[in-house]
Amino acid sequence: MNFALENSFEISNKITKSSIAIMPIGAVEAHGPHLPLCTDTILAERLACRLAEKVEGFVLPVIPYGQVWSLRDFPGSISISNETLIRLLVEIGTSLYKQGFRIWAMVNGHLGNQTALKEAARILYDQFPNFKTFYFFYPGMNKVVNEIRETEAIHSVYFHACEIETSIMLYLAEEYVDMSKAICDIPNIDEEADVSPTPWKSFTQTAVLGDATKATKEKGKIIVETALDKMAYMLRRAQNEAV
Repeated sequence: MNFALENSFEISNKITKSSIAIMPIGAVEAHGPHLPLCTDTILAERLACRLAEKVEGFVLPVIPYGQVWSLRDFPGSISISNETLIRLLVEIGTSLYKQGFRIWAMVNGHLGNQTALKEAARILYDQFPNFKTFYFFYPGMNKVVNEIRETEAIHSVYFHACEIETSIMLYLAEEYVDMSKAICDIPNIDEEADVSPTPWKSFTQTAVLGDATKATKEKGKIIVETALDKMAYMLRRAQNEAV
């Protein structure tokens, strides 16, 4: 259900029947030559819509901007601060709670947002203990990715415009992928990047972290469906506990 297309006369009763709000959160940043700047936003929105179908929840309008400090020096990247994002999420969450929602799933398409989402969820928890808030970023993907990937991970956490993310795009939004422009870029990411601020320009000029040419729709399907099942299970459980 699309929350923004509902009307004020009927929405209250509908929230009573389904108290799950799902909000996609993306970013505008470089994704190599084969993916658009809004890749994370597209993925978050399409994932959120599929999740809403599974749990009969409301999809809120997407937040298209995120914290992209690491890629801010690349052409096209637009970044907001963690502080700005936290404040925005807390205020949206507060409004949702006052409208009657008791479960809020933030479906994140950009890893850089995760710190802000977690902090906002903690603030909301302290203010409204019975407001269950989730900050999802492809839960369950690590295990299946290790099973299906053809190339070694170049970092324990990062995946970007590579075999993995491009596969997800091929499954969820193939029309925005130009595989004829896909490249392989295997940067050397020093371990210092995990413990000190490190702009990605210091180790890549393409913003591609791996071999995008190995991406397939089949790999994307496995990752996405695993994440959807995990998220749907947690939301249904939260809904049952709230009854």
